[in-house]
Parts: sequence; C-alpha cells; structure tokens
Amino acid sequence: MNINFYDLLLSAILGFFLFFILKLLRSWYFENKFVDQITNKIELDEYWLVFYISLKDEKEDLNTSVGIAAAITAYSRIHMSQFKNNPNINLYYTDTDSIYTDSDVDESLIDAKTLGKLKIEYICKKAIFLAAKLYCLEKEDNNIITKVKGLKDTTTLNYNDFDNLLNKNFIIERSHKKWYRQLTESKINILEQIYSIKVTDNKRELIYNKKDKLIPF
Repeated sequence: MNINFYDLLLSAILGFFLFFILKLLRSWYFENKFVDQITNKIELDEYWLVFYISLKDEKEDLNTSVGIAAAITAYSRIHMSQFKNNPNINLYYTDTDSIYTDSDVDESLIDAKTLGKLKIEYICKKAIFLAAKLYCLEKEDNNIITKVKGLKDTTTLNYNDFDNLLNKNFIIERSHKKWYRQLTESKINILEQIYSIKVTDNKRELIYNKKDKLIPF
C-alpha cells in the first residue's frame, strides 16, 4: 500500500482546523444561547468554567427542604441533651443520635419500634473512643466494630491498633482509594493514597499521663 506523506499531512491539517472551527461554533452557540444567564467565566487551559443562572423554577426541581433538615438536627440535639447533661448517666461517647454508656437508662426511653426512642444496638465488653467517629468496640461475642471517619475499609484494624493510638504521637497508616473529579475533562480519577490515623486536638484538649498515654475523656 502506497501512502503519500503530503496527503496524510493535509488530512491532519484539515482535521485540526475542522476541530478548531467546531469548537468555536460550539462556544459561540453556547454563549449566544445563554448570554443573559452567564455571570462569570474562568479560563482553565483549553477549557472554560462557566457560571450561569438557571431560568428554571428551582422549587419544581428540588425535593428537599433546608428548613426541615435544620429543624430535625436542632431537635435531635435538644433531645440528646437529656443524656449528655444527666449526672446519672456515665457517658463515654455520643453522636447526633446515639450514646455509649455503662449506666442504666430509663426503660421508658428505650423502644426499637417507637420513633424518637432509643434502640439498643450493641452490648460491648470494652471500647476505645479516641475522637468523633474514631472508635473501636469489642462486643460480647468478641466481634470487633471499628469506625474511622474518611476511611472506608477498616477491616485491617483491630482493638490493639486503637489501644496503641492512645500513645502520644502514635500514627497508623493505611492505603485507601480516593476519588478526584476533573471538571475540565469530565473525568473521575481514582488514586491510591496513604491515610494516616491519629488522635488530634481538634475541638478537644488532649491530656496525657506521665507515660505519655492519653487519659480517656
């Protein structure tokens, strides 16, 4: 097969100019169609990030209510305050809708089938609570439950790992996958990264004993 170099070169040049023209036409069409809606443009290499105002009635498209969500969260905090501020309840950890305690809770507040009442999730032999959404539970059946905010796979962690994290400056590293969005290329990259697990003084003061071991809250 004979291939003429100049024919290939001409085809490449024509293809490039055709792509360039189509790109200009697409940009021109978009800007003219939404000229009254575009509020800002940011150049990103060969692309543009365009901000525009939608002319659609947003109330018809959205099936959410910020007001209701805020009210539910606020009411939950009020409801949970009866456990947090109760001198008769020895509280080890609490979240938006849960408590971890070794105290007897009034049975009238416990009913798995009644909305607004507590449900007993686990009965544990021991537990370590290091920070918000960073804890390890050992249940009566010896099964381990671990929670690490930001780390999806915690199956490689055990109770001893959390016990070691009580030591000052101790860090555990685990590999995990993280998703990155690239708006300019309409792509999502999944990268393998190292996730560091450690106790931080965010929203709390860390107090250690003479052996540099964290004193539980």
